[in-house]
Amino acid sequence: MSSAAGRHSVAVVTGGGSGIGEAICRRLAEQGRPVAVLDMDGVGASRVAKNLEADGADAVAVEVNVTDRVAVDEAFRLVRADLGRTEVLVTSAGQCVFTPFMEIGAGEWDRVFAVNVTGTFHCCQAALPDMLAAGWGRIVTISSSSGQRGSPKAPHYAAAKGAVIALTKSLALAYADQGITVNTIPPSGIETPMQHTGQRDGHLPSNEIMARSVPVGHLGSPDDIAAMAAFLTSDEAGFITGQTIGVNGGQVL
Repeated sequence: MSSAAGRHSVAVVTGGGSGIGEAICRRLAEQGRPVAVLDMDGVGASRVAKNLEADGADAVAVEVNVTDRVAVDEAFRLVRADLGRTEVLVTSAGQCVFTPFMEIGAGEWDRVFAVNVTGTFHCCQAALPDMLAAGWGRIVTISSSSGQRGSPKAPHYAAAKGAVIALTKSLALAYADQGITVNTIPPSGIETPMQHTGQRDGHLPSNEIMARSVPVGHLGSPDDIAAMAAFLTSDEAGFITGQTIGVNGGQVL
């Protein structure tokens, strides 16, 4: 596929209704891509899609719970009907729960894995046929530095994000010879609504305290993640696959 076609391929962003996902939607739309904003928060997804359209982009909002395979398949069918086949996928939908290991119940464990791992699995399976038909595709999963270094306060979240990293590498190996790249971005030290919730509930310290652990001296923003996602979904990144590319201010080396 030509670079021009690559730039204008339809992008699906899960968790696109806020935070990192919203920033990625904006950045991909700025590249000229039609963008499908998927989120279980239908109001948030609609807000983002309307803002993209106001800026001249083609966009559609789809309310979907990524843990529901039937709903995911229907969401991708709607995207295909409204915008075209999916050739760029960014899986930003996620859930972090802070619970000490011995207090985690089986139901909570399953829910965290359902959103972070199974949801990623569902969306990748739903998108790949379009990419295979095109002979070109870009998948970027949003994992977490917790999946690289562990998390004593959220061990199930860390384990789930570690699984996302392993799944990413497996897909990269499986589809590298078919024009499809698969990479993961594990953020750390990024100011997001999820972080604010953790601070409000007393699980995370203030921004000022958190910034002290970041070698560059400050927290990052969702736009920092979006910039890397935009590059990894470009034609120029065609020789990069199976990589874990941290955007973390030097916290994880």
